[in-house]
Amino acid sequence: MRRYRHYTREFKLSVLNELNFKSAAEISKEHEIHPVMLSKWKKEFAENPGNAFAGNGNICHYEAEIAKRDRIIGQLYMQNELLKKTSIRMQELNAEEKIMKRTK
Repeated sequence: MRRYRHYTREFKLSVLNELNFKSAAEISKEHEIHPVMLSKWKKEFAENPGNAFAGNGNICHYEAEIAKRDRIIGQLYMQNELLKKTSIRMQELNAEEKIMKRTK
């Protein structure tokens, strides 16, 4: 039994955007997509650009898990940067405080 590949809306839109710069044959080879699929996507987008590639609204479980972990990584990165800046500032303040104590 053959498994079908599922493409995200963003991927489809980016491929359609590439059609402005490259031929359908080039894009088909590059992304390993059949040219007929490209024409279907192009037709669907032309008929209703706002609701094209809406899907059924369900995100695959693993895609949702990846998105969740990406958000957590982003939060941890921001916290780490804040702690680095705070640490540097605290070291500067401690150095200034030591200098002030010596001058008294």
